[in-house]
Amino acid sequence: MSNQKQVVLQQAHGQLNKFLDKKQAALPSDFNETRFLQNCMTVLQDTKNIEKMKPVSIARTMLKGAFLGLDFFNGECYAIPYGNDLNFQTDYKGEIKLAKKYSINDIQDIYAKVVREGDFFEEKISDGKQSIDFRPKSFNDGDIIGAFAVCLYKDGSMIYETMSKKEIEKIRNDFSKMPNSLMWKKTPGEAYKKTVLRRLTKMIELDFGNQERRKAYDNGSGMEFEEKEEEKEKSPFDQDAVDVDYEDVEEGPEDDFAAEVEEALKESEKND
Repeated sequence: MSNQKQVVLQQAHGQLNKFLDKKQAALPSDFNETRFLQNCMTVLQDTKNIEKMKPVSIARTMLKGAFLGLDFFNGECYAIPYGNDLNFQTDYKGEIKLAKKYSINDIQDIYAKVVREGDFFEEKISDGKQSIDFRPKSFNDGDIIGAFAVCLYKDGSMIYETMSKKEIEKIRNDFSKMPNSLMWKKTPGEAYKKTVLRRLTKMIELDFGNQERRKAYDNGSGMEFEEKEEEKEKSPFDQDAVDVDYEDVEEGPEDDFAAEVEEALKESEKND
């Protein structure tokens, strides 16, 4: 490990420790700080160009995972390099975990699937009851034509959402800060599932318990949107909002590869 990389990681570790100490009340009740810090450092050691990034920005990115109780090491969320900053993004697995944990109406199961050419897919409403009939073709490597997500509640009710490939690609092209990231290019199926799952969760009443957790969840979507200045809320990750000492570590701009799907879906729904 280079000296510069070691210095940056040590400073980021110290800043993250301070953030966690100051924000104990916003952390999940089952949060394991020791394990979280160990996993963060393991992930950061393998992060490309980490030595070029600012320790405060690194710490703030990792803090978002802490607020949500997601594990970077297990792939429930990611710290994605973008320029000289890290961006926080939730994974499909993390999305499911959060929906189950914070839904006011207890969830029995929630999932998303991609639909490929050759699969059978039908959605219908009969006598006021909605249903999904999906019969995927075995070992189907056909082109993806869309995706859907389903939430089954313990009370027997269900909700679902569908999106065509064209809809998802429009969100990617219009709102994604990194439309050519590895997620979109190498694992489009996972990106598609996450996008439709985020749209579904807009219909699920989630209670995160505090502003920090809600903000981290919104930021983890992977989409970016401009807000009117008067409508912006103070981010708990801004220097003035997070009450910590910085020990003369210069703060740089934080590049949130985060606000994308949530707001993008709002925008697309307006146009439906």
